[in-house]
Amino acid sequence: MRKLTKEQKRDIRAIAAKRDDDIDFSDAPPVVDWSGAEIGKLYHPAKKPVTIRLDSDVIAWLKSDGRGYQTKANWLLRHAMLHFTKGKGLNKRKRFLRRRKSKRRVA
Repeated sequence: MRKLTKEQKRDIRAIAAKRDDDIDFSDAPPVVDWSGAEIGKLYHPAKKPVTIRLDSDVIAWLKSDGRGYQTKANWLLRHAMLHFTKGKGLNKRKRFLRRRKSKRRVA
């Protein structure tokens, strides 16, 4: 993220110094109908640093677009997680993992 310019910092200080009563909201009418509001749309879970081993070609692909490869990986994993946790997807995944674990125990 870029640093703020002196002018931007000055503007922020000026706005922060104003009282709520002094702010003109005439160009922004109040929202009265909240029926189209979406709950949780701005939810951002806390990030936790982890170490994970990935194939080198996967890392190269993630980094091929430049900055933000970790965000891209998180996005891909989140969508996979949501896919497997919808309806029967979770049950199939759980059954697959259970079969894998039971095969390891037998071997």
